[in-house]
Amino acid sequence: MKKLFYILAIALMTGSFAACDNQQATQQQGEDTVATATTSNDSEAVPEDPNKRDGEKFLAENAKKEGVITTESGLQYIVLQEGNDVKPTATSEVTVHYTGKLINGKVFDSSVERGEPATFPLNGVIKGWTEGLQLMGEGAKYRFFIPQELAYGERGAGNDIPPYSALIFDVELIKVGK
Repeated sequence: MKKLFYILAIALMTGSFAACDNQQATQQQGEDTVATATTSNDSEAVPEDPNKRDGEKFLAENAKKEGVITTESGLQYIVLQEGNDVKPTATSEVTVHYTGKLINGKVFDSSVERGEPATFPLNGVIKGWTEGLQLMGEGAKYRFFIPQELAYGERGAGNDIPPYSALIFDVELIKVGK
């Protein structure tokens, strides 16, 4: 943060911002910025969340692996088994089997372990699921690597999914409903 203030201060003092006609005002603004930067307390800065950092690192490395496809939104997936041509829309009801894990491998939910598929409207789940399942045809099996922004973000989910967690889901699309 201090580095940004210093860069801004230097730009202001050297007149790099052409929009400011008054050199004296520019210099005063620069001096004020430097004074603010030197009095700011680094201990007040919010450190980056380790889950966010670890998730970003995991996804960056994962994107380089063979077979991993990354969408424009940042969702990553691997096609484990192709399905048919029947694909859901964002408002479809779907029936799936899935296993959800944190990037450390800890399973937090699994319809497979419960022995019963889950049925829900696709627009009622996290963004990564809504986007990812629309890529699948009935019968397909995909592995999704979901960035925290497309998952539960800063709020997390209960005790099992900490804030800023990237998630991994193995999903089988059993049926597309209405």
